[in-house]
This record gives sequence, structure tokens and C-alpha cells, in this order.
Amino acid sequence: MTQSLSMQPEKKLITIDITSDTVCPWCFIGKRHLNKAMDASKDLYNFQVRWHPFLLNPSAPKEGIEKTVYFKQKFGDENVEPIISRVTKACQSVGIDFKSGGLTGNTLDSHRLITFAGQQGLEKQNDLVEELFLNFFTQQKYIGDRKVLLEAAEKVGLTGAKEWLDDPNNGLKEINEELQKYARNVTGVPHFLINGQYKLHGAQPSETFLKAFQVAATNDKAN
Repeated sequence: MTQSLSMQPEKKLITIDITSDTVCPWCFIGKRHLNKAMDASKDLYNFQVRWHPFLLNPSAPKEGIEKTVYFKQKFGDENVEPIISRVTKACQSVGIDFKSGGLTGNTLDSHRLITFAGQQGLEKQNDLVEELFLNFFTQQKYIGDRKVLLEAAEKVGLTGAKEWLDDPNNGLKEINEELQKYARNVTGVPHFLINGQYKLHGAQPSETFLKAFQVAATNDKAN
């Protein structure tokens, strides 16, 4: 039995660096497609997922603004309903109960918290990103609210979150470095970098991720 197990091929490592913003619905949808692809190929690969910041609206107010008001300002009154309808259908297709109410606003603190979570493990970071997406897109919570952030941190088992967020400088150096490294040439999110070489833009279907995993693993063998 031992000999048989030792002859099994070692699973290839697939690294996935995701550049996203916490108020981007397509980032949440893309995450669900990615999760499906990783689950379907978990017997072939080991995965390491890291999340990196992107600020869709760096000047967004910290106190927040009603989503519907912001959407009208950004897209125009006549375009809001078709956009919300499109996003709602896309979310439903991956099991997300999308709701468009509540506040949107500055996402810097949410990215500072995600950076902090990464220091306690990438799995915990991924859990926090999922929780923040659920808060914002399905529970209509404002993730610029310190209480909401701390509740999300507690739910995923993050320790020291209050102390980290209390100092507004914590995480800024890391965020600026990651914006330079991962977001400098990115014009829209989500953006996926696989094994440091293969780029995917947008909320790609799971089949596209599966093909990218195969290409990345094959090319790594060739090298």
C-alpha cells in the first residue's frame, strides 16, 4: 500500500492572485466561478489564492452614500435599472441573492482588513473576502462601517482586528505596494493572475479557469 501511494503523481500548485474591490459585484461573481473550477479540479491541483486591492472610486465618501444615488450619478438615471437587472441575473446564476439597497462608499478600510487577514493565513483572508461580499451584496450592509468590518472579522476568526483598524496607517504601506505591483496596469476588476504568468480579466466562467489551470500546469512541467 505504501509503495502504491508513493507512486502517485504529486499535485501541481496553482497560485492565483486576484485584484478586486469589495464593492464590485463582478468580483463576487468571478469568485464563485473560480471556486467552482477549483472544487472541480481539487484532485489535480493544490491552490494558493491571494487577494489584492483595487480602488474603483478612491475618492468615495467614507461616511457612505445610498447605492441608488451613486448609481444614478455614475451611470445616469435611465441606465440604473438595466444594470441592476443584469447584475441580479448574473448573481442568481451563481447562487448569490443580490440586493441593491444600502450604502456604498470608500473601501480602503475593508482592504486594510483583508491585508491584515492575509497575515493570519490565506484561507482566513479568503473567508473574510467572502464574508464582506455577502455583507455588501446580499445583506445590504455598508462595509465602510467599522462595526460591520469587526463583525465580519470576528465571524471568520480574525484576531486583533480592532487594534489594527484603530491605527489608520496600518496596512497602507502594503496596500500601496500591492497597487503598484498588481493593479498598476489593470483597468478593470476582477483580474486574475495565475502562476504569475496567465492573466484573466472579468468574471470568467469556470470552464475558462479550468483551461487556464491546465495550461499553467502543463507549462510548469515543461519548465
